[in-house]
Amino acid sequence: MRNGMSVMSASRLLRTEALSWLTAVGNLSGGESHALVLQPIWDYLHQNHHDLLRSPLFPVVLSVTTYFVLVGIYTALDLLAPTWPSINRYRLHPDKPVTWPNIWITLGVTVYNHLFFIFPAAVAQWLWRPPTPLPPEAPSLWSFLLGILGCMVVFDFQYYLWHLLHHRVPWLYRTFHAIHHQYNQPFSLVTQYLSGWELFSVGFWATVDPILLRCHCLTTWGFMVFNVYVSTEDHCGYDFPWAMHNLVPFGLWGGAPKHDAHHQRPGTNFAPFFSHWDWLGGTNTVPTASGQSASEELEDMKEEKGLKDSD
Repeated sequence: MRNGMSVMSASRLLRTEALSWLTAVGNLSGGESHALVLQPIWDYLHQNHHDLLRSPLFPVVLSVTTYFVLVGIYTALDLLAPTWPSINRYRLHPDKPVTWPNIWITLGVTVYNHLFFIFPAAVAQWLWRPPTPLPPEAPSLWSFLLGILGCMVVFDFQYYLWHLLHHRVPWLYRTFHAIHHQYNQPFSLVTQYLSGWELFSVGFWATVDPILLRCHCLTTWGFMVFNVYVSTEDHCGYDFPWAMHNLVPFGLWGGAPKHDAHHQRPGTNFAPFFSHWDWLGGTNTVPTASGQSASEELEDMKEEKGLKDSD
C-alpha cells in the first residue's frame, strides 16, 4: 500500500514538474521574445511619448512625415541623377530626367490634397475618435511581422479590385484615376498625384485593415510606415539592388519596374505590391527597357483612350 502511495506521489510530482517545464518553455518562446526584442522599445515609447502616441492625430502625422521624408530623398536623387552617373544608372528611364516643372506640378497637387482632404479628416479624427489605448505589453516579433504582412495582403487585394474597376469603367477612370496617369514614367511625387477619392480610398483601407485584423497599435504604425515606404518605392523610378522586388524571391513582389510598366501599359499590373493577383487575372506583364516598349505603350494608350471615349 505504501509502495502504491509512493508511486502516486512520484507520478504527481513528475506531472507537476512537467507542467512547470512546459510553462517555462512557453515563457521563453513567448514572453522572453517580448522582453528581448520589442518590449524595451515599447517601454521607452510608452514612458517617454505616452501622450503623443495616444493622440488620434499621431497616425496621420506619422504617415505624412514618412511620406515627405521619402519624397524629399527621392527628389534630391532625381535632381542629382543627370550629373551623377552613379545615381542615374539605377533610373528606369535614365534618358528622361525629372524636371522642376514636373516637381512643382505634382507637389502642388500633393499639398492641395493634404490641405483640403487629409487635414480636415485629421481634425475630424482628433475631435471624434477616442485616444488610442496603449497596452503594457509589446507584440511579439512574430506577431508584429505577421500583422504587417497580413495588412499588406489585404490592402493589396482591396486596391487591386479598386484599380481594376477604375480602369475597366471609363467614367470612373476619367473622373477619378486619369490624373494619376498623366505621367508615363512615374517619379516619387507621382505617388500621391491623385484625385481626392483615390486618396480617401487608400487612406481608409490603411486605417481600417489593422483594426479588422486586430493588430497591436505598434504593428499598426509599422504597417502604415511600411505601406508608405513601398508605395513611394513603387513610383520612385529607380531599380536599386535593395528594392523590395529585388529582395522578395520568385517575382512575388512587383515593385517599381512593374508599376512603371503599368504607367506605360495601363491595361496591366494592377496590383500595388504583390504579383499573384495579376498572374491569376491575366493582367501581368514583364517590364521592358524604356526604348523597347514605345510601340506597346502607344497601342495601350490608344486602347485606354478608346475606352474613355466610348463612355
